Amino acid sequence: MQRSFSDLEYAAKKKVTRRNRFLGEIEAVTPWPALLAEVEPFYPKGEGRGRPPIGLERMLRMYIAQQCFGLSDEGTEDALYDSQAIRSFVGIDLSREAAPDATTLLKFRRLLETHQLTERIFAAINVHLAAKGLMLREGTVVDATIIAAPSSTKNQDGQRDPEMHQTKKGNQWHFGMKAHIGVDAESGLTHTIVTTAAHVSDVTQAHALLHGEETTVFGDAGYQGVEKREENQDSEVTWHVALRPGKRRALPDSASGRLLERAEQIKASIRAKVEHPFHIVKNVFALRKVRYRGLAKNAAQLFTLFALANLLIAKRRLFALEARGAS
Repeated sequence: MQRSFSDLEYAAKKKVTRRNRFLGEIEAVTPWPALLAEVEPFYPKGEGRGRPPIGLERMLRMYIAQQCFGLSDEGTEDALYDSQAIRSFVGIDLSREAAPDATTLLKFRRLLETHQLTERIFAAINVHLAAKGLMLREGTVVDATIIAAPSSTKNQDGQRDPEMHQTKKGNQWHFGMKAHIGVDAESGLTHTIVTTAAHVSDVTQAHALLHGEETTVFGDAGYQGVEKREENQDSEVTWHVALRPGKRRALPDSASGRLLERAEQIKASIRAKVEHPFHIVKNVFALRKVRYRGLAKNAAQLFTLFALANLLIAKRRLFALEARGAS
């Protein structure tokens, strides 16, 4: 295909921006054929006299660009006109065609939500990483994070989102939802996601975060008593849960106390793996507040974001494997 003057001028520039580099990494590590295969059976085929639908890969790329930069549907449409990097990633040449509009992206996003396709995307990426030997199975780290929701009632319904709730953490109240995740203790890759309202206790969801093949599970002090809960009575895993801060501070300055403190440090170093996916989702993908009303829509988005976070966490190892394969 012949390239436009703007594409050629862009390709000739010397500086590689952070956005270029970031999208280049996403481009390189994403198993595109596997993701397209998950969505394709549900994507409109364009039969009949109407205008044929925009190509599936183009819409999937547009959706992923939206999630990577935390954009609204309208903001994503504008970005296609403003950013050559995003246009190149999506595959749009404005000299020949218009960019897909916000309504088209909204319909595609609803298609993914309706058929739980973001869960399939998450699973397909994890299958890809497991095939590369990057997803180990012996240990899991469980944790949860609060994602804030707007608490204002100045909206069309005149009320807060009824599916969100408030909870107290420390001395502060938070209104929103929780993302509970199970992370591979070796690689730091997220293998399981459960979403609830913010007031749901972390320990009640621990059993749902296990894939069933692990022998050890690590959790912070919020999971105290997890092994005694009814749903975990038949589980054969060994739980390594942090001491509550007060009990840890009260450890005696003795050989046994120092040994217990060292054990707490080791458990904390393993639990730290769970902070990386949270950091990427909240800071790299800018999900500081929920973007939609209701748990289902936000859960669908979280499956996409944690799937992309897994790719970013694994990128160095994926590039190393590719380099070894090429040599």
